[in-house]
Formats: sequence, structure tokens, C-alpha cells
Amino acid sequence: MSASGGTKAIVAALGANLAIAAAKFVAFAFSGSSSMLAEGVHSLADSGNQGLLLLGGKKAQRAATAEHPFGYGRERYIYGFLVSIVLFTIGGVFALYEGWEKIQHPHPLDNWYWPVGVLVFAVIAEGFSFRTAIKESNALRGQQSWTQFIRSAKAPELPVVLLEDFGALIGLVLALCGVGLTLATGDAVWDGIGTMAIGTLLVAIALVLAAETKSLLLGEAAGPDQVARIRTALVDGDAVTRVIHMRTLHLGPEELLVAAKIAVRHDDTATEIADAINAAEARVRAAVPIARVIYLEPDIYDEAAAAPAPDGS
Repeated sequence: MSASGGTKAIVAALGANLAIAAAKFVAFAFSGSSSMLAEGVHSLADSGNQGLLLLGGKKAQRAATAEHPFGYGRERYIYGFLVSIVLFTIGGVFALYEGWEKIQHPHPLDNWYWPVGVLVFAVIAEGFSFRTAIKESNALRGQQSWTQFIRSAKAPELPVVLLEDFGALIGLVLALCGVGLTLATGDAVWDGIGTMAIGTLLVAIALVLAAETKSLLLGEAAGPDQVARIRTALVDGDAVTRVIHMRTLHLGPEELLVAAKIAVRHDDTATEIADAINAAEARVRAAVPIARVIYLEPDIYDEAAAAPAPDGS
């Protein structure tokens, strides 16, 4: 996985979640807090998610084969989608179940200082992980808002880690509220309500991740800026006079397929057309380095016969 895949952010999140999960389970054992149990399972699920992201990045690096001639770049999308499923089932649904059980059968907290201390530690650790993810994302985000970045990012790892860490921090606040209200009122139902709130949050984040990674799995075009640069690079005004129509498709986060019909002069020889195609491919790769698979079809432009077609953006 390249640096743009957010490997540093994934490793930081993995280390933080493993430490936090262990601490939460210890706190649950001493206090009996259902919020702690739900948060422990959440952190354990997050650790597995980061492992899946690293595995997907490793598998995506395999060379193309006869059976998969365009390579395995989409492995990263598949594992990103699996992460959303794990987060939904193990994290969200379990927390909802545990919270409901605690509301139906409340019991007082024992050794309250354990969950409070662990939650404070977890906020610090998750904050470090979230800061790393933000720093890695800012290098790619540019002028986009955070919502735009998550919706348009072609590499799934950073949006996944960002949303996981954001959800974890909000979940920790909810767990603190549940534990705090339980201690303040003496009513353990609040601990169950906090757990239910954590589960609802995780399910919502999982659904957002599932929707975004599903779009990547179906196949997304290059972004508008990249499409514009490709179109500009294809036309030199001499051998290639215009782009008749074009399609782009991400074969992976860092590999783009470009297929275009380009207009050439009607009196060009076969050798001149071949040279024009080679030159156009070189210009495109210089303008958009991830455009690694390019298919160009030369044609004679006829304005009357040309049908309007979207360029895949």
C-alpha cells in the first residue's frame, strides 16, 4: 500500500485500539459496566478492521495475471467494504443488544474509578490516532471539506480510519456520560442508555462506510480535475484535434483506466496516427500519473454524426 493509502494512520489506529480494548475489558471485569463491555468490543472490532485494511493493501499489490489482467487494485475496496460490515455487526449490533439487556436488567457499577480512568486514557489514545489520520488526510484533501473528502476519496483506508476514530471519540464521550449519570443518579439504566447510543452511532457510521465503499466497488470515474487534465493532455491541436468522447474508471485507488475516441486528420498516414497516439498517451501519463491503462481509438470527427456522450466524470 502506498503512503497515500494511509498506512501510518492505520498502524497508529491499530496500536491505539489494541491498548484501549485491553484496558476496557479490564475495566468491565472490575466494574460490570455494560458501556465498558460495548466499548471494549468496539475497540476490538476496530483493531480487526485495521488488520483487514492492511491485508487488503498487501493483496492489492499482487501483479496482474491472465485471469485478472487489470491487477488486484480493487482488493482494497473489498476489504474496506468488509470493514463496514464488521463495524455494523460486531460493533453496532452488539452494543445495541448489550444496552437493551442493561436497561431491562440494570445492576449498579462496582469500582467506578476503573471505567472512568480507562475512558480518560482511551480519549487520549484515540485523540492521538485521530490526529494522525487528520494529518495524513490533509496531505490529500486540498481545499475539499471533510465531507467532500470522504465522499470523493478513491483510497478507502483514510476515510475508514477517520470515521472510525471520530466514532470512537464520540462513543467514549457517550460512555462517560452513561457512567457519570449512573454514578450521579444511582440508576444503572443510564449505563444501558449510553451503550444504546454507542450502538446507534456505530451502525450509522457503518452504513455511511458501506455506501461509500459500495460506490468504489461498482467502479468510479476519475475526478473532474483529473478528467479535465486528461482531455487537455490528449489534444495537441495538430495530430489530435479533439476528444470525441472519453470514459475513465478506477481499477484501484492509484490506477486509472482511460478509454477515448480521438479525432485525427483525415489525410494522416497510419504511421502518423500511431505516433500521435503514442505521444498522446505520454502526455496523459505525464499529466495524470495514475492513468496507467490507456486505450485510444482514432477517428475522423464528423460534427453532424457525433453523438453527445458523458466523459465518465
